[in-house]
Parts: sequence; C-alpha cells; structure tokens
Amino acid sequence: MVEMLEEEQNDLPGSLKIEENRPPILRFGLQEPMQIGNLVLSSRFHLSPLAGYTNLPMRQTLRELGGLGLATTDLINAKGLLMGSRKSLELIATQQEDRPLAVQIYGNDSNEMVQAAQWLENYGASVIDINMGCPVRKVVKGGGGSAMMCDTTGAVIRLVEKVVTGVKIPVTVKMRLGWDDSQLTAPYFAREFEKIGVKALTIHGRTRAQGFHGKVNRAGIRAVVEAVEKIPIFGNGDIRTITDAEQMFTETGCAGLAIGRGALANPYIFQQLNYWWHTGEPLEIVGYEAHLNIMRIHVQRLIEWRGEKFGCIQFRKIAPWYCRHLRTGKPIQQMLVRLETWDQFLSIDQQLRDLGTPKDWHHHSRNEIPVPAGPISHW
Repeated sequence: MVEMLEEEQNDLPGSLKIEENRPPILRFGLQEPMQIGNLVLSSRFHLSPLAGYTNLPMRQTLRELGGLGLATTDLINAKGLLMGSRKSLELIATQQEDRPLAVQIYGNDSNEMVQAAQWLENYGASVIDINMGCPVRKVVKGGGGSAMMCDTTGAVIRLVEKVVTGVKIPVTVKMRLGWDDSQLTAPYFAREFEKIGVKALTIHGRTRAQGFHGKVNRAGIRAVVEAVEKIPIFGNGDIRTITDAEQMFTETGCAGLAIGRGALANPYIFQQLNYWWHTGEPLEIVGYEAHLNIMRIHVQRLIEWRGEKFGCIQFRKIAPWYCRHLRTGKPIQQMLVRLETWDQFLSIDQQLRDLGTPKDWHHHSRNEIPVPAGPISHW
C-alpha cells in the first residue's frame, strides 16, 4: 500500500471555485442548475464510461480537479453483477465522495436488468444508465449495446420501462445514432423512452458501423434533441476543447456534454469547460508540473485500490495517454507501459522533472485521440 503524502495531495490543483457573487452567464437558453429527474447536478459536463479507464481512482482524480457534474462507471454486465463477479464488483467500487455516480449496465434479459438496477439502487448508485451504444462484438453478439437499436418488436422499450418502474432513482440511456446510416433509430427510441419515464439520454453522434471513425454527426444528435419534449440530451463525441463544446451546444441544442476520451486527453477539461460556462472566459493554462502531479497521484490511487502489482498493471493501459501529452519520448513510454513497482515510477517521475518542460509544450499539446483499430466486427 502506498501512503499518499500530505504535500503530494496539496500538489494536485483542487476544484476551481467560481466566484459566488458572480451570476452565471445563461448560455444557449439553458437554465441552472441542471437536473436529471430529481437529481440536481453541479455542472452539465459529465464523464462517459470508458472500458478499462473510468474506475474509482480516475473518477476521484477528475472530481478533485473540478467541474465534473456526474461520473459514470465502466460498463457492467447485469448478469455478472448478480452472480457476484469479482470484476463487476471492482468496476463499481466507490466511496462517499464519489457522488453523484451513474452505474452503466448492459444486457438483454429484462429480469436481470431490473434486478441489477435494484441491487445498484440499494448499493447507493445515483443513476442507472442503460447501455445501447457499445459497438464491441462480445456485447452486441449477446443482444446488448448497439444491437438493441435494431429492435423493431418493442422488446427494448419494454425492457427499459421495466427498469424505470423497478427503481426510484433516475434511469438514463446512452445510445448511438443507430446501427448504420440506413437505420438511424435514435430519434424513435428517444421519443419512446421519454414516454416511459427515462430521465435523460446521452447520444454518441456516430453509428455502430462507424465505430469511432469519421466525424461526429451533430445533425444526427440535433434530430434526437428535436424528437423529445423535455428530457435533457447530452451530446457525446469529439469534444476536446471549448470550441468543440460550443459547436456541440450551438449545432445540436443539447443540454449538456458527456466526455470520455477527451478527459483522457486532458484531465482538466471539466474544470475548463465549467469555468467557461459560468464566466465566458478561458481558464489560465496549467503548467507541466501540474500534469506530472496528476499522473503521480493517479498511480498512487491505483496502487492503493488494487495493490502495487495490479495497480501498476492497471496504469500501463493509461500510460500512453499521459506519455503522449507529456511528450515523454519513446524510451520513457516503454518503461511506463511495463511499470512494475512504485519505486520504479518515482524514478521515472523524477527523471521527467529533471528534464523539465519540453520545448513548445502546452497543456493542449495532445490533439489526436487514439481509437480502436481494425474492422469493427473484430473488436
């Protein structure tokens, strides 16, 4: 177990407070505060689920930086949760400060989905989010994720309705625009879901056939916004900067943003967007050492959560994101993706500090966001 030193905790920039006496600028006709059902949120910028990334240590770190209204867990198999799967229980690990928290579940058996939702409500989840967007083969082959968007029998609507009526906390749905360009079913499902009591929708502006390639289709998201009467729609996809966020709000009419890979690319994105939302101004650029501090505390938390061996293994997956942004160079990246001990990390961390800020570096250096490669049918 790694002990987090007080001075190291203080090195992590905390939540940036907006001046209390400064009234928020009401942008795009949207009123504050934002709500999902009866759940009041501190911001309209949310963390999307990312398989293998959005665990408790990552959520803790992003929350402390500020501006995060709602965080969502990794994708949880409803059946696995009910069976007490060790992996499922790890993925939903949380604590009191990790609120409000949405837990995203998937499956195509309505009884299992309802039972999983009820279990999670008793566990303390703030929101149940149903996944209808995951494009990965192991999810869709079982009838979950994006496969649900192909349903023409009404079975999916009945499944979601059972979950809605089975719990007292808000139920939301995350989905894509459709299976492919010939089946853009999101507006239809949005209308039907609002009728049965779904409290919000997150729309990734791509089809399942696209995977994560091509540009996000904001017109497609707007069609979903126009299909509902009152419930908030969260736009998702290709949001990396304030400019991206402004375009998403302007072109879609959405009520909020759900950000996934953009948060891996820039951990400060929620703080920056929330500050911009309330002040109309960009946030002062964060220095290189602050990003090193975030990486260090992220590693510490992973080790505290999983132990030294498995915490280091867990970090290997996210290490390339940090390396790309910090411009560590390939030799240091290769050390971090093979990380085995805390002492080894401290040595690498000190090496980066001794080298100093790379030439021409700034905190928006990392513009490209890696996506899964190869044919989508093989994912």
